[in-house]
Amino acid sequence: MTKLSVNINKIATIRNARGGETPSVTEAAIKIQEFGGQGITIHPRPDERHITRKDVYDLKPLVTTEFNIEGNPHREFIDMVLEVKPEQVTLVPDADDAITSNAGWDTKKHLDFLTEIIAEFKNAGIRTSVFLDPTPELVEYAAKTGADRIELYTEAYAKNYLLNKEQAIKPYYDTAVVATEFGLGINAGHDLSLENLKYFADNIPNLLEVSIGHALVSEALYMGMENTIQAYLKRLAKWDN
Repeated sequence: MTKLSVNINKIATIRNARGGETPSVTEAAIKIQEFGGQGITIHPRPDERHITRKDVYDLKPLVTTEFNIEGNPHREFIDMVLEVKPEQVTLVPDADDAITSNAGWDTKKHLDFLTEIIAEFKNAGIRTSVFLDPTPELVEYAAKTGADRIELYTEAYAKNYLLNKEQAIKPYYDTAVVATEFGLGINAGHDLSLENLKYFADNIPNLLEVSIGHALVSEALYMGMENTIQAYLKRLAKWDN
């Protein structure tokens, strides 16, 4: 079964809008895991507009499932991850001023850069994942970096799902097949939701993990966090029809 990792950036966004500690990022992580979430994802950015450096260190001892830290591998980010030692680091080439991640790596162009950074993380025993557009020809270079996994950037799938879901998923399926041939695990994330997740999970081979934040936290406002997480887990269960 594909694991559900919950991105709690939006919890931090709400907290920071008012100041103080409410809603609590750490309490959210504890509850999400109690409710069945199989991982906690955070994406700290240099301006700390949601997840802060303090959050990263506060969360480490509380994540008993899997801790996944995403981010652009600037030196400060690299050093923080090496100190915290999460189970997984996901490398994302987002600009510092980006509202959210908006593209995957050109693994051919940045092969040497990624290879050097990934070696640091792997030497520390941290599993590495590279954020990638659904582009099969870039998978070979992702494998050459030494990464353990790719994370498929699913915005295009989510955007086109209601228009033509078969066409929307095809490049993701093709990329996943090539990634499996190269021995890479497959993660996915960005704009996946209760509406479009099941079709994606049912049709992407070797899908090990999805990271979902914005939609899940938004849906939890209406349904409650526990009910929402259980609904996502049901979408990911292969036996559910």
